[in-house]
Amino acid sequence: MRNSFKIMLLMVVAAGICGIYLFHDLNGSFDYALPKRAMKVAAMILTALSIAYSTVVFQTITHNRILTPSIIGLDSLYMLLQTFIIFFLGSSHLTVVNKQLNFAISVATMVVFAFLLYNLLFKKGNQPVYFLLLVGIIVGTFFSSISTFLQVLIDPNEFQIVQDRMFASFNNINSDLVWLAVGLVALLIAYAWRYTSYLDVLSLGRDNAINLGVPYDSIIKKMLVLVAVFISISTALVGPVTFFGLIVANLAYQTFRTYKHSILISGAVVISVIGLVGGQWMVERVFTFSTTLSVIINFVGGVYFIYLLLKESRST
Repeated sequence: MRNSFKIMLLMVVAAGICGIYLFHDLNGSFDYALPKRAMKVAAMILTALSIAYSTVVFQTITHNRILTPSIIGLDSLYMLLQTFIIFFLGSSHLTVVNKQLNFAISVATMVVFAFLLYNLLFKKGNQPVYFLLLVGIIVGTFFSSISTFLQVLIDPNEFQIVQDRMFASFNNINSDLVWLAVGLVALLIAYAWRYTSYLDVLSLGRDNAINLGVPYDSIIKKMLVLVAVFISISTALVGPVTFFGLIVANLAYQTFRTYKHSILISGAVVISVIGLVGGQWMVERVFTFSTTLSVIINFVGGVYFIYLLLKESRST
């Protein structure tokens, strides 16, 4: 009951912050400003849901609370794809100008990469999850190196377009992209929620989960693919947000202190909505666009990451 009350309280706070973002200083421009703000809020809610769900699930299956899904190289692949398209085709090409097409190509590429990575690693038997993480780190570093190399050679005017893709942005969200992402996320949630009870058992470890009748390897593969698809959608929609999942997931653990993933995931989603919408409001109203939300998130997330590392080292 206490956790349910906390979630309800956080939902009220999240609704209040969304209301402030939508209606503060609107000055009667309901026809122009309100729809644009509504699209931003919808994009932030979708991003918050995708990042929160994928991070909590990823940390559960890896049994590590300081890892994020970006470790498997999806953010680096996104930047490589955008750099590759602009370098070889130019910023005026249809795949760059048409945001729907760019979104579809980005999501499809990252999902195919995830499928190939998982199938190659798990094809010849039961590989440990940490082997996947190691390969993901190596592949991500490889992608980042190629991206940096191409960015050095690219035309300076074209590099400005690439640089815009390096940071998460909610200022130029296409409404068609938001509706497309809503449909995809709704389908994923409907499919993924049935496995929530399995996650409760997976948190006990591989041996205990198998002894309790959980088809461990099958569930792990499905969860990893779901994580990849969620991260692909959020990254293609607004850009890479590296440390945000680490913050909201660990705040959810500390706030609710339960093993039930239905509560942890719901709490993490509401916390991430508060963080994204509240942070974007501060960027626009307090900092007057002098910085970006991703810079703030990466700074706070980096400090929080160091804190978690120090905390883990003291406990051991």
